Amino acid sequence: MPRVIPPENLGCPPIRALTFDSLGLIKVTEARGKDRENPTVVNTWGEMNASRTVLAASIDDRLRNPLLAVARKDGNVEILNPCNGDLHFAYSAFGDDTCSPADDEISALHLFRKKKDDQTERSCTLLTCTKKGDVSLRLVKFPDARDDSMDDAAPKTWKACGSGEILVGKVDGSENFTLFGGRRVEANIWDLEQCTKIWSAKSPPKDNLGIFTPTWFTSATFLSNDDHRKFVTGTKSHQVRLYDIAAQRRPVLSFDFRETAITAIAEDPDGHTIYVGTASADLASFDIRTGKLLGSFLGKCSGSIRSVVRHPQHPVIASCGLDRYLRVYDVKTRQLISAVFLKQHLTGLVFDSGFTGEAETVVDVATEEKMTIMEQEDDETEKAPVKTKKSKKEKRSREKVFEGEEKDELRSKKTREHKKKTKKVKHDQED
Repeated sequence: MPRVIPPENLGCPPIRALTFDSLGLIKVTEARGKDRENPTVVNTWGEMNASRTVLAASIDDRLRNPLLAVARKDGNVEILNPCNGDLHFAYSAFGDDTCSPADDEISALHLFRKKKDDQTERSCTLLTCTKKGDVSLRLVKFPDARDDSMDDAAPKTWKACGSGEILVGKVDGSENFTLFGGRRVEANIWDLEQCTKIWSAKSPPKDNLGIFTPTWFTSATFLSNDDHRKFVTGTKSHQVRLYDIAAQRRPVLSFDFRETAITAIAEDPDGHTIYVGTASADLASFDIRTGKLLGSFLGKCSGSIRSVVRHPQHPVIASCGLDRYLRVYDVKTRQLISAVFLKQHLTGLVFDSGFTGEAETVVDVATEEKMTIMEQEDDETEKAPVKTKKSKKEKRSREKVFEGEEKDELRSKKTREHKKKTKKVKHDQED
């Protein structure tokens, strides 16, 4: 009987994951240190409220002044500090419109990493899309630390679909194009600078029995950050499709995976590997160039997978879903590294790639301004002369000292004069 050597469990690398659940809570899970310890929950932000369910999230994990955008079920969009959970700004995506959030929820959200020409450190650009296809591109300016006033610019708005529901929204790596798709809405790509549609997919033909598969996209992702022409979609009919807008309008490659809907898709930095999660808790990796199944990820997962994210630096992926577990897998061995129970139904997760696992102090722009102001005030106080009040006793003691010194001088003068006189008298007598 051959000897089987099990793969070594090297533990979890230093990662920081932010998960979002159906009760509106944001939980921070970290794995610290160089000993590759298991991740644990270190922080929980927010209060439990079913009307504030997190529907979509996007993070800008830069080293200086990182930001986290969260879209909730009540229609509010919040911009937070992902380091400590402090709220920078919040606004309603529906404004004064008569439409209620229950009828038209936010289905897509993206926080832009690239700075615009008129954008400062205390501002950010957000893209939101609702189920009815109302897209908004808005520049949000935070209240300043010295001045609470805020200048609201009119957002760019357009309609992404005339009928159906938008369920998928994804922005490419260059942040110049965006992809939309959903129920009875074919995949289409828009130019964000011109706010115009540049490409639209065509429905696949009928099968051998003459049955037409209705359009129902549930997830999508771009294959590369440098190329917006190739993207992968998942459908309700458990089908994975590869599109190339430079080749044709119909899918270049399509294949079925299991028997339930595709609920999550994530891309790998190599540009040809994708990770697919289903509603029946199946997670696997594929080579999208050929559609070959590379392997399934091992682990007892019992609920629908809602989000799959590949870490940009470490060779791990994380998944979460309705079974309330955050699972971390090794990409090479496809083994389960760790699983953390988070109590609520999870709706999504993001990685903080700026986390190194060491004790670091992250200071945002507002705190830096306060620190500089305090340092300037300290310098001014050091330069200013210090004036102290003298007590009456000290004044009297000093006056007494001065009087005593004057008396001593007078006595010394008298003795000198007396000595001179005696010397003269003696000299006269000798003569």
